[in-house]
Amino acid sequence: MLFFLQIYRNWLFRKLDIIAYLIAENLALRQQIIVLKRNQNRPCIKERDRMFWRVLSNIWPSWRDSLVIVQPETVIRWHRRAFRFYWRHKSGGGKPGRPRLDAEVKSLVLKLSSANPLWGAPRIHGELLKLGIDISERSVSGIIHRNNPRPPSQTWRTFIKNHMTDMVAVDFLVVPTIRFKMLFIFVVLSHDRRKVIHFNVTAYPNAKWTAQQIVESFPWDTAPTYLLRDRDRIFGEEFRRRVNSMGIEEVLSAYRSPWQNAYVERLDGSIRRECTDHIIVWNERHLKKVLRGYFDYYNNDRTHLGIVKQTPIDRQVSKKDSRADQLVEIPKVGGLHHRYEWREAA
Repeated sequence: MLFFLQIYRNWLFRKLDIIAYLIAENLALRQQIIVLKRNQNRPCIKERDRMFWRVLSNIWPSWRDSLVIVQPETVIRWHRRAFRFYWRHKSGGGKPGRPRLDAEVKSLVLKLSSANPLWGAPRIHGELLKLGIDISERSVSGIIHRNNPRPPSQTWRTFIKNHMTDMVAVDFLVVPTIRFKMLFIFVVLSHDRRKVIHFNVTAYPNAKWTAQQIVESFPWDTAPTYLLRDRDRIFGEEFRRRVNSMGIEEVLSAYRSPWQNAYVERLDGSIRRECTDHIIVWNERHLKKVLRGYFDYYNNDRTHLGIVKQTPIDRQVSKKDSRADQLVEIPKVGGLHHRYEWREAA
C-alpha cells in the first residue's frame, strides 16, 4: 500500500510541476507583451499574425480572454476584410466604376486648355473627337476643373502681341556721374517697331515730371491705347491722372517681374552695354547729348532681332552697283558704333 501511495505522490508532483511550468511560462509571455506595449504604442502586426488569430477565433471560444496585443474588434475587422477579399477574388475582382482615363489623354486635354484659354470643355471635347479620341464631355470638364481651378487667362506674350501696334512701354534706368551722383533716364518705347519715341534725363524724378514726359511724347491725338509699366513709386497719383485724361489705359506688371515688360527692359540693357558703360558722364547735359546720338543710331541704323534684322525706322539696303564702289564707314555714337554703306568712288 505504501508503495502505491509513493507512486501516486510522484505522479501528482510531476503534474504539479508541469502546471507550474505552464503558469510560469504564461506569466513570462504576458509580462513580455506588457513591456512590448509600453515601449511601442502600436506593435507591427504581420499578415501571418492576422491569419493566426482569424483561425484561432473560429476554433477557440475563449480567445478574447487571452488577446492582449490588439483589440477583439480588430480581429473581427480582419475577418470581415478577408471575407470581402475572398468573394471579390472569387467573383472576378477588378475595381468598380468606369475605367481610368489614359494619362496621355489627360495630358492632351490640359495642353489644349493651356494653349487656348478661351476654350471651354465643349470646344476641347469637339477638338478631341476630331482627333479620334473617344471621351465624354463631362470627363473633359472634370479634368479641366481639377487641374485649373482658376478661370483661364491669356498669356502676357499673347496680350502684348495682340496689342503691339497700340502699346508703349516706359521705364527708368540709372547712370552714375563723375561726381558719384545719380541721373535717371526715362524712355518711352513703341512695341510695334521697337522705336524709342521719347527720352529725357533728370536728377530728381517725380510724378509731375514723368507725366509731362508722357504729354511731350504723344502730342495731339497720337496717344496709344495701352501703356505698360512697372509699379515704381515715381508713377504717382498725378502721373496716373494725367495718363487717364489722355485716354491711355495703364497695364501694370506684377511685383518683381521685369520679364513682363521685356521689351523696355531689353532696351535698358542695350543702352548700358552699347553706350553708358563705355563713357564717364559729366552732367545731365552731357548725358542728353550722348543719348541723343545713341537713339539716333538705335532707331535709324541698328538692326534688331525682334523685327527680323530690320531697323525701327526703315533703312534702305545699300547695294554695290559696280566694282568701283567703295565701302564707307560712318561713325555713330562718337565712334562706338558704325554704319556701313556702298558709295561711288571719288
